Amino acid sequence: MPRESAKLGPALAGEHAEAPTIASLRREAEGCERCDLYKNATQLVFGEGPTDARVVLVGEQPGDREDLAGRPFVGPAGRLLDECMHEAGIDRSECYLTNAVKHFKFEPRGKRRLHSRPNAGEVQACAWWLGAEIDELRPEIVVALGATALMSLLGRGVGVTKNRGQFVPAPGGFSVLVTIHPSYLLRIRGRGDPEAERARFVDDLAKVAVRIG
Repeated sequence: MPRESAKLGPALAGEHAEAPTIASLRREAEGCERCDLYKNATQLVFGEGPTDARVVLVGEQPGDREDLAGRPFVGPAGRLLDECMHEAGIDRSECYLTNAVKHFKFEPRGKRRLHSRPNAGEVQACAWWLGAEIDELRPEIVVALGATALMSLLGRGVGVTKNRGQFVPAPGGFSVLVTIHPSYLLRIRGRGDPEAERARFVDDLAKVAVRIG
């Protein structure tokens, strides 16, 4: 299917890596120096999950815990995602989880490393890997967790606030579900109505469970 670069993000519209398997793609990515984030990160954090997964979840980037463990979604936001997926009727072990950016971007604050949002150039550079993951996996649904993942997949014409909870058709026969990143639920604790926001996130994920039956 032709790629419509004007309507899609770099992971779906641009060029990307080619490899015969996810395992070989991961090995190729280990030496990635496509942007400068590799210089300070502990290691590259590639996606993980079954290669026949019908659902792929895409976050922004690995956090501090993920950077140290070398695995996606194992920190506080990942644990919350696990809980919400379970409540929504989705088995994490049957899904493939990855990020738009594969190295941890941070600002040092004493002994702490504080998350720093990837810029457009870094997202563009790492779309080389995300696009290849999706091409190799051929999922039915890709869940965009937050604005960075959404921009990498569908560009700036689709927004989390505007399109949240919607399935957006994409080339390759799959749909992208638009929703928040679970870290948002951690940030709003103690203000607003975090329980209502959590319930809304579970409702978003439950739409995936309905689709895949």
